[in-house]
Amino acid sequence: MHSVINNIVKSTEKRILKLKNKDGQEERGYIRIEKRDIVQTIADKKSQNKVAVIAEVKPASPGKKLMNITPSDAAMIANEMEKAGAVAISVLTEPEFFHGSLNNLETVRKEVSLPVLRKDFIINESQFNEIESDLILLIAGILGDDLDKMVNRAISKGFEPLVEVHNKNELEDALKTKSRLIGINNRDLSTLEIDLDTTLKLIPLIKDFDRNNNLHHTIISESGMQNTEDIKKVIEAGADAVLVGTSIIKSGDIYTKTKELVDALD
Repeated sequence: MHSVINNIVKSTEKRILKLKNKDGQEERGYIRIEKRDIVQTIADKKSQNKVAVIAEVKPASPGKKLMNITPSDAAMIANEMEKAGAVAISVLTEPEFFHGSLNNLETVRKEVSLPVLRKDFIINESQFNEIESDLILLIAGILGDDLDKMVNRAISKGFEPLVEVHNKNELEDALKTKSRLIGINNRDLSTLEIDLDTTLKLIPLIKDFDRNNNLHHTIISESGMQNTEDIKKVIEAGADAVLVGTSIIKSGDIYTKTKELVDALD
């Protein structure tokens, strides 16, 4: 794992210690929400021959600030994304390296009617009790042997888990879980380099698994998509949806850029 990722995990562990020590947070009951169904939302968008875009409220990448995003900013950005045809909104909540916040997520979920994904480094069950969201990201390469347990706990608490993988071994672990959503991250967490061919290589493995086991996973390609050509590449390879943050935020026109990606197949 790249040193940047290791630093983020260490920072997250410190957050969790504070969380456990605060007001008995760890002992609170399960969060139960009326979950907005992203699987159906993606299917509906695909039936219109549009790209199912999960648009991300992303203040920063590690080492690269994109823009300051307050809760009111996050609500405005998410609203523009929804108007442009996004199928869901991803909200970064990791505070130190991505400058995200739980307040941004809370505000966004009140603002839009779309499913909302909590994008963070979820490594401990106590984090499930922090805030409501429809989906929650679980990274296979970080959770390792705890992945299946964390997927089951997420489901029991009312979340739709999005299991993120980067290679064949992680994918095999993900396919053993009950998650309906597989995210293929084109960014290698060992090198931080991006290669869209990661999606192209792993999709056939998922399709074969589903055919052989009479299952259906919804496949989401993540990271590195800048334009409509990138979008077409992964959609034509079999991705059901794409998760895009940086190129939308950097565009300066949230609505226009999001709509451009949604309409990439036109």
